[in-house]
Amino acid sequence: MKKEIGIGFLIGLIATTFGFFAYLEFFVHQDFETMLKFIFEEELFGKMLGLAALPNLFVFFIFLKKKQEYRARGVVLESFLVALLILIAQFL
Repeated sequence: MKKEIGIGFLIGLIATTFGFFAYLEFFVHQDFETMLKFIFEEELFGKMLGLAALPNLFVFFIFLKKKQEYRARGVVLESFLVALLILIAQFL
C-alpha cells in the first residue's frame, strides 16, 4: 500500500515537472535561465507552479479509471504539497 502511494507521489512529481517545462517550452519564447530569473524577480513562482500542476489532474483520473486508488492518493498527496509550496511562495 505505501509503495503504491509512493509511486503515485513520484509520478505526480514527474507530471508537475513535465508541466513546468512544457509551459516554458511552448508558451515562453526565451531561454530557460532568463525565464527562471524573470519568474523569481516578478514573484510568479506560485502561479507557474499552479499551472505546472495541471497534468496531475489527468494522471489522477487515469489512475482512478484503472482502479489504482492508492496511486491516485499519492498524486493527491503530491498536489497538496504543491499547494503548500504555492501558499509559501505567495507569502515570501
